[in-house]
Amino acid sequence: MKIKKGDKVFVITGKDKGKQGTVAESFPRVNKVVIEGINVKKVHQKARGEDKKGQVIEKAFPIDVSNVMLADPKTNKPTRVGYKTEKGKKVRVAKKSGSVIS
Repeated sequence: MKIKKGDKVFVITGKDKGKQGTVAESFPRVNKVVIEGINVKKVHQKARGEDKKGQVIEKAFPIDVSNVMLADPKTNKPTRVGYKTEKGKKVRVAKKSGSVIS
């Protein structure tokens, strides 16, 4: 999976198309990522004991990796990701500008 935790991404399809955010969590086995403020749904939380009441909270749910694109570090526009070896290490590279993604 070419997108990792902490990356800035753009949503390219779905109800949140055009929005951008940072990846909060990634699930490589199922090809999904959680993005802060994207795909937010209201969830009813059950009361836990007498002291904690039930409430409605907003929670960000996972979105498929195929529906997001990484932001280019130079131009801050969506770009595809490639790989290149520099000094014996494999690094991610933005296809549009050719700059290395940290």
